[in-house]
Amino acid sequence: MRFGLFVYCTVGRRHELEAGMAGRDRALYGRMIDELGRTAAFAEQHGYFAFGHPEHHLQIEGFEASNDPALMAMWLGRHTTTMRIVTCGFVSTVNNPLTVAEKIATMDHMLGGRFGVGLVRGYQARWVENFKVREELKAVGPWNRNSPDDEFNREYFAEFVDIVATALARETFSYRGKFWTFPPERFVNPHRHEVYTRYGQGVDDDMAITEVGIAPRPLQDEIPLYGGFSASLRTAKFWARYKGRPIVLSGNTEFLELLWREWRGEAERHGHDVAPGREACWGGIMICAETDARAQALFADMEWFWNTWATPFGQGMPELLVGSPDTINQRIDRVAQSVPVEEAFLLIPAGLHTPGQLEDSLGLFAERVMPNFG
Repeated sequence: MRFGLFVYCTVGRRHELEAGMAGRDRALYGRMIDELGRTAAFAEQHGYFAFGHPEHHLQIEGFEASNDPALMAMWLGRHTTTMRIVTCGFVSTVNNPLTVAEKIATMDHMLGGRFGVGLVRGYQARWVENFKVREELKAVGPWNRNSPDDEFNREYFAEFVDIVATALARETFSYRGKFWTFPPERFVNPHRHEVYTRYGQGVDDDMAITEVGIAPRPLQDEIPLYGGFSASLRTAKFWARYKGRPIVLSGNTEFLELLWREWRGEAERHGHDVAPGREACWGGIMICAETDARAQALFADMEWFWNTWATPFGQGMPELLVGSPDTINQRIDRVAQSVPVEEAFLLIPAGLHTPGQLEDSLGLFAERVMPNFG
């Protein structure tokens, strides 16, 4: 089992967030990105394999100030040399799929083949409504689950993922879908350009554009693909078509066993032969301290963050890997006995905790937990 980290890009400590408008504070934002770079470097040195972050916009309150996932990935890449940087993920409702495919391929080169990516549907309505690429699309969450808006978003998302995957895999392609058409039908370039026909593909002699392709080709033959945080069996099975691994933050071993089994069955139906442990990723909030009492005291700010920020979006509390090394070892072992896990992601309270507090937790985990699951 390999352990990666995930951060929400929170700009301040609890008292700074409670003061209001922390996301607009230049000093707090500057401190956040410096601390993220320091934490990523420390984590790499201590054996963590990946560092993940989300995409969110208009975050004037500062709880998730992570507005450009590609720029954040480059910042983290600047502070690391071997660690996988995981953008998790590009939000389908606010992005052109060709643009996303190009960014993924470009980031893969700029990070030397250590980029991983998630694609997600979008659940924060305030910024989705301001950035969305189609008027009909809505953010989705418990408030509209199984509604026409949810089904429409899901249908759109499936097409979005298919286009991204196709663009990454093919030299050139055409796509005729319900939501996107590449290239536009009957599009003829308005002037002659022999480079297109002499050195490229997808352009006829009469300048009709029949196929398009992204450049560059990704550096990795197969970029690690993640499904974002998921508690949905339906979503997990969707990702199996693309060998995408949902990140499941649950300690319910019966559900995990069902999800792993259903994912594998769906993957096999699509012709994928996947090694055990690659069905999905697992994880939870992690704070490690010498004693359970100390870890629980440190958890207070993260618990406040979750209840204040995530709960109103309908997100239940994730699996809690909060405690002494012995306690955390027992919790991980319980899951490892139920399902094979190759990659686990640990949500850490970056921004809420000081770098010193984070390093104490990460260092102790690396020393007294990681070796038991290597």
